[in-house]
Amino acid sequence: MRPHPLTMATQVQTYVPPSDVALGPMVIGASEKGLIWLGFMSDDTPPGVAAGAEPGPYTRRCADQLDDYFAGQRETFDLTLTPDGTPFQQRVWQALADIPYGETRSYRDIATAIGAPNAVRAVGAANGRNPLALIVPCHRVIGSNGTLTGYAGGMARKAWLLEHESRHSMTPEFALRG
Repeated sequence: MRPHPLTMATQVQTYVPPSDVALGPMVIGASEKGLIWLGFMSDDTPPGVAAGAEPGPYTRRCADQLDDYFAGQRETFDLTLTPDGTPFQQRVWQALADIPYGETRSYRDIATAIGAPNAVRAVGAANGRNPLALIVPCHRVIGSNGTLTGYAGGMARKAWLLEHESRHSMTPEFALRG
């Protein structure tokens, strides 16, 4: 099993969303090359993560862009991303990053997009291991019947994020696809 990405971070910062955002604190982690982690603070956040690590340019830039996202002023992120994952996971995460703000895709849509239409469950597993919540928008993936399905950050957070994007989307209509 791979170590938690935060154990390799040289820059770590806690991010607390604005008070009207019901998501709770997040942890941003970066290496000297770019962002490697954005996740919700939880019981599985490794204790004493990256002891001695402090905020740095990558984590500060991410926090600034999260502020814009939660204010409804940002639909895409412009950050240097360097997540650790298998080649298959990387392909899935790239397909997730291609889902436009305010839209959703099914696991089957993602499997088809990466040229592996029979790998729906493997896509689900890679989606669940996404180390860059929100930035690589795994919350935009839903079941093929259009229902909300699992989210590592919890279903309430997933519903909140989709509603937030629906309210702030610059596209004329929030598009649920599945």
